[in-house]
Amino acid sequence: MPLVVPALPPGPRRRRGLIAPASVLALSAVLAAVLVRTAPGTARSLSADRTLTVATWNMCGVRQWGCADTGSASAKRLAVERLVDAGAGVVLLQEACATHAESVREALGGSWRLSFRPYTWRDGAGRTGTVRCEGRGQGTAGLAVLSAHPLSSVRSVPSRRPEVGLRRGILCATVAAVDVRVCNAHLSLPGSDRAHPGREYRDDQLTTLITAAPGPRTVFGGDFNLNPPGARNPSGWVWPPAAYGAFRECDQTSGGDRSGRATHVSGHKLDYLFTGLPRSSCTVRDTGVSDHRALLMRVDTG
Repeated sequence: MPLVVPALPPGPRRRRGLIAPASVLALSAVLAAVLVRTAPGTARSLSADRTLTVATWNMCGVRQWGCADTGSASAKRLAVERLVDAGAGVVLLQEACATHAESVREALGGSWRLSFRPYTWRDGAGRTGTVRCEGRGQGTAGLAVLSAHPLSSVRSVPSRRPEVGLRRGILCATVAAVDVRVCNAHLSLPGSDRAHPGREYRDDQLTTLITAAPGPRTVFGGDFNLNPPGARNPSGWVWPPAAYGAFRECDQTSGGDRSGRATHVSGHKLDYLFTGLPRSSCTVRDTGVSDHRALLMRVDTG
């Protein structure tokens, strides 16, 4: 019998949401695995200069999380296609519905791969279920990795998460053609734990994320629900030194820079891409169908 999740208190628009009413299905053991879809076909050839462009985008596809007025599923699919047209060979998506993510993969063509990880909800009795997207046939809500090239070593990375409430996650995979590890993360909002609303999880989640993507041949990012570190950010302490120390962020102009262009309609930078590889460009793109802007970073894979 499906669990019924009580209504959650309203939050600010987007940082909004991510906490909102959701219906949950009982979780079977098979859902602990990461869904990987592959269509037959030949992967698109790599750029002659051996570069790889990675994009991250919170597509605001879960209607009940304040996203009903941000555009249709088809408009969001076209937005991802435009990111690919702009050069993206890997796209990290947050707040995607499983059916939408699969339709995007199909539209991109047979060489594209999709790995999808559902968000889960844990109730006060310790029961865990997946979060269903509002609307018939939309599937579960979650985060995804889309790649123009085969993916290997795909895994959902365990991290410290709320005891009761919405549990987002970290999904990693290796783009075998260029031997680059990519990780997509969606971090917990403050107050996400309904049993312990004062607990902070983003510090542990960031440390787990960096540990899951060791070495310079990596790109990791996503929606961190967090401003860059700095004196004006009271939550700046949650950032591990390695984030901006051992790696460089897409929009980071120098070693000491901790700024970056806004990626959210509120005027905050909440979305990130870090790498240990040389960066050659960073683009912030307004898709027009989400309250988050997309971030695209091109790296030299050698």
